[in-house]
Amino acid sequence: MKKVGITISIIIIIALVIIAIVMILGNRGEGESQAGIQIETPQQMEDILNNINTKLANTLPQLETRPIDITDEFAFTSTTGLQSNNNVEAVVVSEPFINAQAYSAVMVKVSDNANIEEMKQEMINGIDMRKWICVSAQKVWVTNYKNIIFLVMADEEWGKPVYDEFKQAVGGSVGKELEKTEEI
Repeated sequence: MKKVGITISIIIIIALVIIAIVMILGNRGEGESQAGIQIETPQQMEDILNNINTKLANTLPQLETRPIDITDEFAFTSTTGLQSNNNVEAVVVSEPFINAQAYSAVMVKVSDNANIEEMKQEMINGIDMRKWICVSAQKVWVTNYKNIIFLVMADEEWGKPVYDEFKQAVGGSVGKELEKTEEI
């Protein structure tokens, strides 16, 4: 009788341990997918762009990542393609030190009440793919993660890996994806 009681106790303990492990692992996965990464500050935006640049250092040119003054109309519009800084809280850009290389990755933090889909469409339609001296970007990719709009424009060999790295950095949890090819 004692052996049966001990066996039942061991089985119950093992079952409780298995249930606890399953609950811990299940909750961790759900929490990560619901919360995702936090991107609240321009510094966090810079960090993400710098991490992408580091991962792709053998592919990309030498880049500078910096915030853009959203009150500087020329810098703001040429970087984002947006005509107004309404609902924009911060902009961070990563571009080559040498201006004759067609590459730009931009993160735009928008306010909670912004219409993100309209802003993404305005960005892809308004961005000047020929803003550099003697060169132009082949493609533009735009998506968002929560209230962060991400745009990258470049040739396919630079732009697509950066776009994919951004999506991976945010756990693949992105909004509608837009893509545009330069018209020649």
